[in-house]
Amino acid sequence: MDIRKIKKLIDLMIESDLQAIEVKEGDQSIALTRRSPEPIYTNAVATPVSAPAQTTAAPAAKVSRGSVETAPMVGVFYAASNPGESPFVQVGQTVSAGETLGIIEAMKIMNPIEATQSGVIEEILVKNGEVIEFGQPLFRYRA
Repeated sequence: MDIRKIKKLIDLMIESDLQAIEVKEGDQSIALTRRSPEPIYTNAVATPVSAPAQTTAAPAAKVSRGSVETAPMVGVFYAASNPGESPFVQVGQTVSAGETLGIIEAMKIMNPIEATQSGVIEEILVKNGEVIEFGQPLFRYRA
């Protein structure tokens, strides 16, 4: 698919305030998804607002210790190259920059997640087979 067509789709999403769009052209297809910004609540009377704010604050504090490897795209996370095989990395394992940490499947394409730094994996923040979003924390390195 031509990059100019993709840019036109992005412009259409922005103009129409669309959150997602999928276009199929022959044997080619593209799916675009926008991250929605955090909602701004101006009415203090709305009580359901306080509950989600509290639940999202706890994981953010948990992730803030050490460096975090985030998802470069939307897709399905896989910890191993095939079902039944051992995962690429485990908690406590030392990794080098460029080493494969996992795989993200997006549009039937397997994309390796490579470590951007060397260090020790302190926590794996997603589960095998979990649908992940762009920018979502996946791994935390020891501080």
